[in-house]
Amino acid sequence: MPNWNSNLTWLTCGSKWVYGKPKLPEPITAMNSFFRRLVLGMLAARVVKPAIVTTPNVSRLVVGIIFGLGSSALQAQEVIELPSQDILIEPTFDEVYRVGVVEGESWEMFARVSKVAFDAEGSIYIFDAGGGALDSELRIVVFDRNGAFLREFGSAGEGPGEFRIPTTYGVMRDGTTIIGDMGHRAYLIFDASGHFQRAVRLRMGSTASGNRGAGTTVGATVVQELHVDPRGGAVYSTEGQRVLIGSLGGSEMPADHRPIYRHTLNSKETETETMARAWRPTRDPKRDVVEASGNNLVTIEGSDGQAMSLRDVFSGMTRPATFEPRTLMGVLPDGSIVYSDSTVYALKVVAGDDRGQLRIIVRNSFRPVPVTSRIEEIYTRKRAEMQEQNNDRSSSSVSFSLEEARFYPVIPVVQELATTWEGRIWVMRLGQEVLEDGPIDVLTVQGEYVGTYPAAVTKFPDAFGPDGLAAFIELDDFDVPSVVVRRLPTRVR
Repeated sequence: MPNWNSNLTWLTCGSKWVYGKPKLPEPITAMNSFFRRLVLGMLAARVVKPAIVTTPNVSRLVVGIIFGLGSSALQAQEVIELPSQDILIEPTFDEVYRVGVVEGESWEMFARVSKVAFDAEGSIYIFDAGGGALDSELRIVVFDRNGAFLREFGSAGEGPGEFRIPTTYGVMRDGTTIIGDMGHRAYLIFDASGHFQRAVRLRMGSTASGNRGAGTTVGATVVQELHVDPRGGAVYSTEGQRVLIGSLGGSEMPADHRPIYRHTLNSKETETETMARAWRPTRDPKRDVVEASGNNLVTIEGSDGQAMSLRDVFSGMTRPATFEPRTLMGVLPDGSIVYSDSTVYALKVVAGDDRGQLRIIVRNSFRPVPVTSRIEEIYTRKRAEMQEQNNDRSSSSVSFSLEEARFYPVIPVVQELATTWEGRIWVMRLGQEVLEDGPIDVLTVQGEYVGTYPAAVTKFPDAFGPDGLAAFIELDDFDVPSVVVRRLPTRVR
């Protein structure tokens, strides 16, 4: 099944196979944990409100209309049309090693592998989150290019270099490890030996919205996977999908774009610049989609000093429709960005310099799939099953309930996007069935078509590394995670 999410799989509106098992496209798993911790740690924080970019009103999905293309800041230098007929290639991947066992040493037993990444030496970094999706437990286990154990580091706590709410991770070419910690509101930086070096605070703006009541805009924003700059010294991120957004007592509309940021990490505070403005579907924020209940509702303080209860905080919020298109991105060797932000097959390549110029648009004629009543029924049934399981595990005295799911009219063509160290672009398309993997296209950095892996013959890699290395996270029959490292042929690496 297509991986419809990036880092925080349980919060976004896509669907994901986690180690070969399906997760639902809704914020249902660990929802109580999310609000208990995120609200306390982040909702009172200051939130960036970038300028709005006007995009054309697109009423039909037709060839030649690309969301965001009408912006004067995004004029493509070249538009490349891919062939509509697939040229199939076989997955001839040589296995190098695998790590992860049911019983063994502590460093080879994993609880929940949330991400893997490589450094320039070919060492792999396994991010093993022992608890829930917003738990503070995280350790980084490192193996060399042959699969031999090197070291592990990372622990929860309130001290320097200790994790509170680690959510996004990345590894620089030199082995520097970057942990985005929502609890600290900072990037925590560790050297190649795993020793904590420093924290770089995230620069944030004001939350005041001018609306009635406490006048504080609050939002639960899922920051998608962190991408390191291959040139060093910076990371990229998207603003992500705001699972819930609104303002206390108001009806402020979400921005009509999703920024793609570059964060420079050379000082005590991030220097953040917007490299691209991806399209964001519009939403109606006027319906109350979250109801907070319980005896211990927390009162939080906004940036303006006004106190509010969680029930008031969630008044007037909205959330994305199921299957709403996400912003998918990858970083190329020269620091350029390739991203997808619409329902159609349209990859945009943006220069990695300070101009952020749109260089190329690569597109194909594949059409998005309409969401039928059958698809809605399957989704609704699975959502109810998982919600019941989640309720059985929860012992919280505070609960949050969501309105019935709303569905986006179509399912986007592009389901996954990633880039290799040598500059290939991998794109997974929607499968024949909604809950199945689709074909994987491989392109060059210039947008040239290399070939397509047929649907279901290979899993989409979880990480790419040097010399054609690729890592795949797997689960065995007992749900024990392992990581398999394979080497890709030169043609597709």
